[in-house]
Amino acid sequence: MKTLLLKYWYGLRSSFWFVPTVMACLAVVLAVCAVELDKAIVATAIAGDWVQRLGWIYSGGAEGASLLLGTVAGSMIAIAGTVFSMTLVALSLASSQLGPRLLRNFMRDTANQVVLGTFVATFLYCLLVLRAVRRADEVAFVPHLSVSIGVLLAIISIGVLIYFIHHVSVSIQADEVVTRVGRELADGIDRLFPGHLGKPGSEVSKAPSDAGLPAAFAREARPVGALADGYLQQIDTEALMALASQEDLLLRLERRPGHYLVKGRAMVMVWPGDRVTETLVDKLNAAFVLGNQRTATQDIEFSFQQLVEIAVRALSPGINDPFTAIACVDRLGSGLCRLARRDMPSALRFDQHGRLRLVAPEPSFAGIADAAFNQIRQSARSNPAVAIRMLDAITQVAGQVQRAPDAACLQRHSGMIIRAAREAVPEPDDLLDVEAAFMAATQALREPHG
Repeated sequence: MKTLLLKYWYGLRSSFWFVPTVMACLAVVLAVCAVELDKAIVATAIAGDWVQRLGWIYSGGAEGASLLLGTVAGSMIAIAGTVFSMTLVALSLASSQLGPRLLRNFMRDTANQVVLGTFVATFLYCLLVLRAVRRADEVAFVPHLSVSIGVLLAIISIGVLIYFIHHVSVSIQADEVVTRVGRELADGIDRLFPGHLGKPGSEVSKAPSDAGLPAAFAREARPVGALADGYLQQIDTEALMALASQEDLLLRLERRPGHYLVKGRAMVMVWPGDRVTETLVDKLNAAFVLGNQRTATQDIEFSFQQLVEIAVRALSPGINDPFTAIACVDRLGSGLCRLARRDMPSALRFDQHGRLRLVAPEPSFAGIADAAFNQIRQSARSNPAVAIRMLDAITQVAGQVQRAPDAACLQRHSGMIIRAAREAVPEPDDLLDVEAAFMAATQALREPHG
């Protein structure tokens, strides 16, 4: 249940309507409260003295108040349309230049949501206050305080518009996008890999995923398939552990977040298999959150692949922007440096009595490094500048690795990079520069680790 709520919350944060809707509701509440306060002030027969005493309070008549509120409301809804158009232009540019999967990063931008919500809320507030104004031929009523608040909101909206123009101009810059994605990558590593190597309580899992399984597991375990197609976004491991302890089961997950599930294909193996019922299948499926796209909530490789997508697009012949690709490589190297210092979580999960209940496949450093380097290397075979920066990134990561398999993985990637450069770089002097970067990476990887 908690995982499902997190999915909905992530969807709300990625939506463009949630924050403006909340701000519009607050505007309705503010309008009602301000008008009621004006009515209370009029009832005390001190409105005239109070308005004269405070010079910033609107002191005009009903006709002027109606005209003022109508002008502000019309301007706000027009500006809201302009803001929406500018946002669509930014989204279109980001989709074509940087990749469609980055649209969620722009839609999650709280600043854009607040800007749109400010104009919608100001429009709605002025519209509601305008309904409360009564002219002289009726029972005359001018909500002086409410009109003044409307003017104040209009002034704030002007400042927000200026900020929005600056914000959009900055946010669509390639380096800014890369920085934002790199920051999200660092946050994801801190969240999913909290353990630091070398610190007290640090545990490095070396057990394979099938370690500790009963001998009869392969023969007696029964697969439970997914009830729908989609990408596995989140797994509620706490719910699975509680269910396994309650039913005295051993579960082995066949997929991890980021994998695509096909309806009916094995998602989890249950042992003993004779305890599988329709109720149990429903409970197991309730712990798996599926969606139409991958998310970074529990899928760290997706965060790496966002940077890879930007780099690969930048290296395409249609764009040919190696500087953006180099910026992505720098952020990927930073993420791998951070990851190299973290514990890889164990695949084995035990209950409070020490019994094995869950075997969950976890991403490895080698798998993440493959996702970070392979496609960029393939796209940058003939680009010595990008190849040199990839080797420089490997040199930096080599100074952080503390596990021999991680160093071997980096050595394998540096070898693939130099072999690709030897085949595709035609200029001998450029190739010498790549060779020098390769020797530096090799020397760094030869130093003791761990």
